[in-house]
Amino acid sequence: MRFFFLTFTLIFSSVSNAFEIEERAFFGSETVENKLNIISTADIKYFSPMIISFLESNPNYGIDYTVASSTDVMKAMYSNQSSYDLIISSAMDLQVKLANDGFATTYKPNINTAVPSWSIWNDMIFGFTQEPAAIVISKKSFENDDFPNTRQELIRKLRENPARFKGKIGTYDLRQSGLGYLFATQDARGTETYWRLTEVMGQLETNLYCCSSDMIDDVVSGKIDIAYNVLGSYANNHPMYEKYNVIYPADMTTVMSRSMILPVSSSNAKIAKLFIDHVLQTVFGQSENKTLFNSILNNFEENTLNRISLGPGLMVFLDQFKKQKFIEEWENAILQAD
Repeated sequence: MRFFFLTFTLIFSSVSNAFEIEERAFFGSETVENKLNIISTADIKYFSPMIISFLESNPNYGIDYTVASSTDVMKAMYSNQSSYDLIISSAMDLQVKLANDGFATTYKPNINTAVPSWSIWNDMIFGFTQEPAAIVISKKSFENDDFPNTRQELIRKLRENPARFKGKIGTYDLRQSGLGYLFATQDARGTETYWRLTEVMGQLETNLYCCSSDMIDDVVSGKIDIAYNVLGSYANNHPMYEKYNVIYPADMTTVMSRSMILPVSSSNAKIAKLFIDHVLQTVFGQSENKTLFNSILNNFEENTLNRISLGPGLMVFLDQFKKQKFIEEWENAILQAD
């Protein structure tokens, strides 16, 4: 089977709901009539194996795969400018909000394997990963030093070496990244250390990013030495993995679930349901088509994991006033050098 890839950056604009496409690719034969339109936060290079394995079993379909930030995925849904058949996002809180606001269709997967209780919420949201947030640290910059294993150790390391780490740290820009905001609010809930760490990073002119891939690339290139709250799934599967260490904080490791929603506006719901079934069967069944999104939590101490649960509780920090207050407090801590 041939697969055709087209990648580009494009801006879709409306008066109040402009959203940016980071990448776009078409998978399958150019002549197929049945096409599934997916909008997703997962990078093409990481998610394409799942798509290709689906098309190997369903060669009469094509998949138009669009990548956008989690915030822009929301904008795309609310703009009414485009119709997608499946929404895949790492921002669990925004997925719950979409379902709560009436954007999701209910569906009971038709698969021959059991799925864990955390995976499906109200037959509307289908989680298929457990991805821990990690600290990625350059091996070169720490070749004569011990790696920090907790947030407290990272704080101590930064405080003791301010000149060394000034401008050499990266983390999410919470104003741009829905996943970054989710991780930050869950960190703040789980440990008081988060705010102390944020203040220390702010004193050291920390670089702010939209996404994990860019942070990892900058650690590899040497632009930064430390990236905080990077997706462990991306860090463990980068082609230059040998250049850095992936640290899962021993004091608390936050774990999110990437999930799928079948929108009510889908014009290809039949294919979308087949794709949902394929993903769940691949991840939770005995399929040989294992991907980077299969669980990497087998060697973790359960009491160190802060698993984010799907459900309405995630919308607490999406309240307009709560979010504004949280962002303002974060800006005060992280933008000290501005």
